[in-house]
Amino acid sequence: ICKALTSLGVKVTIITTPKNAPLILSKVLNYSEISLRTIQFPRVPELLEGCENTADLPSMALLVPFLKATESMRPAFECVLKEMLEAKSRPLCVISDFFLGWTLNVCRSFGIPRIVFHGMGVLSMVIMKVVNENVPSILAMPDSDPIKLPKLSIPFTVNKCDITILERCKDPNDPFLSILAAIREADANSEGVIVNSFEELEGDYIAALEKFYYQGARAWCIGPALLYDQNQIERPVRSKQADPSQSYIEWLDERVGSGGVMYVSFGTQAHLSDMQMDNIAHGLQMAGHLFIWAVKSTTWVSSDNGWEDRLKGRGLILHNWVDQRRILSHPAVGGFLSHCGWNSVLESLSMGVPILAWAMGAEQPFNAKLVVTRLKAGVMVRESGVGGIIASEVIRDGVKELMGGERGRQARDRASEIGRLARQAVEKKGGSSYKNLGGLIKFLKER
Repeated sequence: ICKALTSLGVKVTIITTPKNAPLILSKVLNYSEISLRTIQFPRVPELLEGCENTADLPSMALLVPFLKATESMRPAFECVLKEMLEAKSRPLCVISDFFLGWTLNVCRSFGIPRIVFHGMGVLSMVIMKVVNENVPSILAMPDSDPIKLPKLSIPFTVNKCDITILERCKDPNDPFLSILAAIREADANSEGVIVNSFEELEGDYIAALEKFYYQGARAWCIGPALLYDQNQIERPVRSKQADPSQSYIEWLDERVGSGGVMYVSFGTQAHLSDMQMDNIAHGLQMAGHLFIWAVKSTTWVSSDNGWEDRLKGRGLILHNWVDQRRILSHPAVGGFLSHCGWNSVLESLSMGVPILAWAMGAEQPFNAKLVVTRLKAGVMVRESGVGGIIASEVIRDGVKELMGGERGRQARDRASEIGRLARQAVEKKGGSSYKNLGGLIKFLKER
């Protein structure tokens, strides 16, 4: 997004913390119009030193102390804005993460509009907001009944087991709920919301989203953000030319034309049991398709001795950080077994790769159903809910269907079409997202 803004003649200052700064800096080194300011992340007893990102949390049970800690950055954030104003460099706006609700009052004190950014897509955001307004009635419903969401027509069934926050809502004293209430209030009072999606994908639900914001604030679909990086707009013919040091890219290069590699990853925040990891391993082996699996766990070892050795050449296990976008853009990759976090969904579909959807938490069940039921660009591992253990046979069947079945073929065709629309959306000449980005800047300059 920052790179796209600079193409519209806007200078961007990214405010982050020291631990997050190096990765961000590495992405914007060649952009003179993007600068970086760091503010210290506060030390709190509950968090390990250097834990400055939710991806670093050993457990999501620590999310409450993490969010409380961010509020302590308020004075430093105020100082940055004050310095900018004193330097006669008043920001057009502050684009703030949804969870940093405290930035709203700081921005208002300086007369600077706060634009909120969510990590979710349009439809999932709308569903979550409607659910929030109807928690008591939803809790009172039988677990087996599909949920009817007032004044909202959606293309799939929502079940109670899809709404992962309901369990926390049963305890009115849960501190996360009070934090979330304050964050939502700040969200609704923001002067606009930017969404990492595009109108061709979710345009039907933009008006429903805007109804949750006060004072006529608009929702601006400006994604897929990853495609503003020119290196990502086209799927490369061969990828190792860009960085031969990444051995997994070489592994994929050698398998171009082999019938398709399944990429497997469940994001940075999903924690899977050793039993579930074993089932995934066995399911992939039984499916018989080539695969590359990014394993987050540092402790899991397959209970099947010699499993990795037997799969040599057919499966590659990666235990370190991988460049997911480069993997998904590789011509050898033909499917993605994913938790359906929104970034992963966009990365996959933007590259024309269909998804084997396996939601793990948060709004992911809605993303999964959007991909499979409405977009027809994937296959579901299971129909609803999260949690529990999925059998290796279920995983096997899902992989075989996506990679070799009729539904998988249709999903691949749809993903390819969506990828074309995604690239079209960010084009400078007439792209809907690029036009919206320009409209946002025009709105901010004229207010």
